[in-house]
Amino acid sequence: MVNKNRMNRVAAAMAAAALMSVAVPAATAEAAVAPRIDLKVLVVDDGGSSVEAITAELRDTGVPYTRVDLGSAGRPVINAAFLSDTVDGRPRAKYQGVVLPNENPFGSGSAEAAALASYETTYGIRQVDAYTWAHPGVGLEYTDNGGYGGQLDGTQAAVTAAGKAGPFGYLGGQVAFEDNSSLILESYGFMGKPRAGYTSLLDAPVPGGTGRASLVGEYTHDGRSELVVTFGYNQHQQQYRLLARGIVEWLTQGVHLGQSRNYFAVHVDDVFAPDARWNKELNCTPGDYACAGGEGQESTIRMTAADAQYAAQWQTAKSFKLDMLFNAGAGEEWKAENGGVDAMTAQLVADRAKYRWMNHTYSHPFLGCVQDVTTVPWTCTKNAQGAINWMSRAEISAQIRDNNNWAAAKGITTDRTELVTGEHSGLKTAPQQPQDNPNLAGALADNGVKWAGSDNSREPAQRAVGAALTVPRHPMNVYYNTGTNAEMADEYNWIYTSRAHGGSGACEDNPGTSTCLPAPLNVNTGYLDHVVPQEARTALRHVLANDPRPHYVHQSNLAEDRTLYPVVNRVLDTYRALYAPSAPIVNQSMKDTGVELSRRAAWDKALAENKVTAYRIGKDVTVKAPSGVVAPVTAPNGTKKQLLLGTTDFGTAYAGTRSTWTAPELLQSAVTLKLL
Repeated sequence: MVNKNRMNRVAAAMAAAALMSVAVPAATAEAAVAPRIDLKVLVVDDGGSSVEAITAELRDTGVPYTRVDLGSAGRPVINAAFLSDTVDGRPRAKYQGVVLPNENPFGSGSAEAAALASYETTYGIRQVDAYTWAHPGVGLEYTDNGGYGGQLDGTQAAVTAAGKAGPFGYLGGQVAFEDNSSLILESYGFMGKPRAGYTSLLDAPVPGGTGRASLVGEYTHDGRSELVVTFGYNQHQQQYRLLARGIVEWLTQGVHLGQSRNYFAVHVDDVFAPDARWNKELNCTPGDYACAGGEGQESTIRMTAADAQYAAQWQTAKSFKLDMLFNAGAGEEWKAENGGVDAMTAQLVADRAKYRWMNHTYSHPFLGCVQDVTTVPWTCTKNAQGAINWMSRAEISAQIRDNNNWAAAKGITTDRTELVTGEHSGLKTAPQQPQDNPNLAGALADNGVKWAGSDNSREPAQRAVGAALTVPRHPMNVYYNTGTNAEMADEYNWIYTSRAHGGSGACEDNPGTSTCLPAPLNVNTGYLDHVVPQEARTALRHVLANDPRPHYVHQSNLAEDRTLYPVVNRVLDTYRALYAPSAPIVNQSMKDTGVELSRRAAWDKALAENKVTAYRIGKDVTVKAPSGVVAPVTAPNGTKKQLLLGTTDFGTAYAGTRSTWTAPELLQSAVTLKLL
């Protein structure tokens, strides 16, 4: 259940009195001088989930902010000196926008509320009320006058005409509130009818009533503008994720540091190689060292030529490109064992230009320590002196080189700076191998590898491996060792049901990281009815969170029942129904994702060290960052970037704005933008 943000603290008596009684300052001589507005947001935090969600959006998109913890005894007092000053004879607003828990978290008659009201009026600063209730103090009628207060799970809200013309124009129109479980209250809030000065941006049908009422709107009064949100949410819920971009754009009036995209890429590992198959009777995978009794019962899953043809056709139909991560040596071995004919490889090679290709090593060996698989779990072998035995630099290098050479001979284009090793091996694998193979970094350098795929479930942060950087990848719960829907459901049952229900009990043993199913899934329908919606929801959550990290599956998921497609279809179809064409999915290469993550890390470091200066004076925007650090900037359509001579169009179009990573031009010390 979302945090109701301590709504008992908000009462009708305090709603408007303090703010509406504040006198608007008279114009002064300074008014003739355009003020400097620093590109930073002030967040006043009461610990509620709604403020936390907006803070996460600012942080994750690179928007600088200052957080004031309302509950901290040592917090700064929000007064005129805290909010503004003078720099080089010019009045300066230190914050371009203000996020509050509600319209007045300081209490009736508060001097801090008065200071904020004066500041916002003087400098034209906007305010977001992260979660409040419907009442006249925020421009809405009480809920008993044609509105509603209560559970919102499953509510079918919609962006209004004003919302589409304003901050939410990137959306397709519908905003459905999540309803993932009938047992849990997921959303609570209020719908109110607008009063004078209030423009509804998101509304919904009134439950049990007639007409529609507002959930999000702009309240303009006394020379100020507030974005009023009357439902609770957390940073992961889809209804908030859809609106988050627009909330920030409204707050900053479309000019801010940071940028956001909706990314989705799917890596298909083990292409050309066969994958081992799950055994329903043994509840393990024969061929795996940990599968007791599996000797002689090995079976494999491998795409056919028909599967390869379908993949190409599917890509065209869905306007979405898969990344094919290939093991050429494993394919050659399969071919030799099967009469020297491999129609599937021939088909994929014929269609090679339709895919992005990536090196997954030649024969998919484990590139870390030399394993002792006679024990469960496996261990690293050691030499007579007690040192770990590692795969050599030469062996690793050969795996990379031979795969590249095979692809080149087949006319397959690869980016040799990219590599994903089999099982992400060579990188540390806790607990058995707590460090990288010391020979890995050198082998990567020998082959020009700059971007090495890693497992996001183990290492979610990008890190260095010698001169290369990792690119974390999200594993999808579409298992590598299953080719059919029934196999998927059976293995899922084994992992996620209790021992009493015939499962492994792993969910019982690890309650902090796993939840047991109340009953086993029907093996014939469970995958499509339960696993697919759940996995698509998880993937879509990543897409909507400005997360560029790719997802990965295996070639077995394109074979037999083709278990991958229902998940990806659901992600793509849902996304395209939710968003307008101005905000397409960004389907990019692993290299591009690696660059994005490294830029973000450098930017976050510069912000943390307070080494970024950015402000707006009238129509001019100035951004200064440390040398070598490129800045993410978002600005309205029509914005120009100042060159040494003349100007050029700024950024690239996305979601109704223009944005990019940018740096000063030749002989410049700062980025200068000219707003329309």
